[in-house]
Amino acid sequence: MDDKLMLMIPGPTPVPEQVLLAMTKHPIGHRSGDFSKIMAEVTENLKWLHQTQNDVLILAASGTGAMEAGIINFLSPGDRVLALHNGKFGERWVEVAKAYGLNVDTVSAPWGEALDPEQVRQKLEADTQKEIKAVILTHSETSTGVINDLETINRHVKAHGALIMVDAVTSLGAANVPIDAWGLDVVASGSQKGYMIPPGLAFVSVSAKAWEAYKTATLPKFYLDLGKYRKDAAKNSTPFTPPVNLFFGLQAALRMLKAEGLENIFARHQRLMNATRAAVQALNLPLFAAEGISSPAITAVAPTQVEAEQVRSVMRKRFDIALAGGQDHLKGKIFRIGHLGFVGDRDLLSAIAALEATLQELGYENFTPGAGVTAAAKAIAKS
Repeated sequence: MDDKLMLMIPGPTPVPEQVLLAMTKHPIGHRSGDFSKIMAEVTENLKWLHQTQNDVLILAASGTGAMEAGIINFLSPGDRVLALHNGKFGERWVEVAKAYGLNVDTVSAPWGEALDPEQVRQKLEADTQKEIKAVILTHSETSTGVINDLETINRHVKAHGALIMVDAVTSLGAANVPIDAWGLDVVASGSQKGYMIPPGLAFVSVSAKAWEAYKTATLPKFYLDLGKYRKDAAKNSTPFTPPVNLFFGLQAALRMLKAEGLENIFARHQRLMNATRAAVQALNLPLFAAEGISSPAITAVAPTQVEAEQVRSVMRKRFDIALAGGQDHLKGKIFRIGHLGFVGDRDLLSAIAALEATLQELGYENFTPGAGVTAAAKAIAKS
């Protein structure tokens, strides 16, 4: 049946009908008063979602563009940075930093494990000359379904005095990221995740401390010069032509999120994570991320008695449900169930039921039929 695709991947995520309808309107002039009103509203609501009074700037880019902007606006060639990585996206920031001629030091953990805040503390305390200018990390590592202890790592960074730059692409809008309460300096995210709109917009929250660093930063920048975005945002405008219809969608999505409320948003994602993990365990499939370090945005499964890519193939062809695969050396070894953004209890129960049917079709018999759905339902009812 056409037009029944269900996205259960970590991005793009499903888009609500009222957001889709908002984006179908005719474009308006991006220098018009009407657009300025939209810009003012979405900026205010972005600050609400980010739990900050800092600037939250909007770019026509992906999450990678937001992170690159964060790196290049506050640093200079040769600056020493500490990049923390335990997955594909953490490794990407190492590559970006090196591409701009930064002196990159690292703290790493194996894919599927969380970063050790103690290792970060030791590395920072060893920097007695305060040469490390920034610490760069991914909060929710999309490639593995692991969430890192940002709060503790941030405390160590604050004690050192470096800037902290956070990839919150799959955590912003899914997990609690209280920017002002924690004093986070640069936080990047993307529209196709918890924001519930299509890809194309990126967001960067910038602290006063980061703006001080901006004054002396000399890395090359033009389109991603955040100073330009800050200047124009103060006038409810943008320095370059924005994707106007995505702003219509953003306006509608932020209104929906605000109506739901922050605590309810976080509780929903936690509930979906708990239900997914309970279902996977009831099906006797190995979880890739251990209890306590699992992301509320995505769950990675590492099957041993059935092929991950076969699971994805049957789910897509038989049930029109898209799951994500493994990346790099995990390709073919894991599949990932996204449960962020416009995803609810019904969606998850449908996906788990389809997963059970898929496993049976593939000859996997190491579970009691109905066990996954039952476990998910109990977890949902419990929360």
